[in-house]
Amino acid sequence: MRPPRPPRPPSPQRSAELRRRFAQEARSERPDLATLCLLVGAEADGTLDEAGLDAAQVELDRLAGELPFRPGTPRAWAVALRDLLGERYGFHGVAADYQRLESSLLHEVVRRRRGLPILLSVVWLEVARRAGAPVYGVALPGHFVVGFGGESAAASGPGSAPLGERVLVDPYDGGRLLSGTDAEALVAGATGAELRASMLEPAAPLDVVARVLNNIRAWAAARPEQSAVGLWAVELALLLPAHAARLRYERAVLLVQRGEFAAGAGELEAYAEVVEAVDEAVAEEVRGEARTARAMLN
Repeated sequence: MRPPRPPRPPSPQRSAELRRRFAQEARSERPDLATLCLLVGAEADGTLDEAGLDAAQVELDRLAGELPFRPGTPRAWAVALRDLLGERYGFHGVAADYQRLESSLLHEVVRRRRGLPILLSVVWLEVARRAGAPVYGVALPGHFVVGFGGESAAASGPGSAPLGERVLVDPYDGGRLLSGTDAEALVAGATGAELRASMLEPAAPLDVVARVLNNIRAWAAARPEQSAVGLWAVELALLLPAHAARLRYERAVLLVQRGEFAAGAGELEAYAEVVEAVDEAVAEEVRGEARTARAMLN
């Protein structure tokens, strides 16, 4: 069976407005994770209008309203989310989801109840947060999960858990509660490395969004015919307050691949100026790529 085609993009005018809002939200004092992920979805899917954006937020609100009032302990919160989202509503992931762009789009994950670990984790995070749970994302290498409780800002405030108490769950596996051994196995399976305490620290909303965009870029990179998807994912990542300079090079290469030789060459030359201060040899290689791109104009 052929994989599904990605959704059609929005109009240039709509895209410009979405990017303005994305940049504004990303630079706000407290960036909203759901809003940013939904704006990513709207950049991917031209059929996602304002009513669709609102509907996804309303559905997250509705799900939060079905949770018990203040379950109390981190474990009780984790069990309540597992029972509601994983068992009652069937949110989970399967291997085939990695082949679908929709698995990285929050509105589609809410609708299909399927997606990548990080997007399913966003659903858990947003539903739990709305209900008042002490919840945070955990960016384990290769497999995003969700934590409840703990010594973190995510657990402060009314109803927060005792310091040190932490429970991890895997939304991709329907919200399965993870033991320390389970977390170690996830990390070892993804990287072959040992689990370190630093891997369990809460992930900031902008770090989560950056990882979502990285997943989309990786999906597109494996499909040269989807270079347009890779391009908008890079361009959204460049709107985040902190981003790797290497993204500018990636954007330039995509422009050249798409036949926009003059624009790509200009971006390559600009990147060479930046990198020259730290690595003159790399800068010269990039300038060579720019000359090759300009030669394609003849």
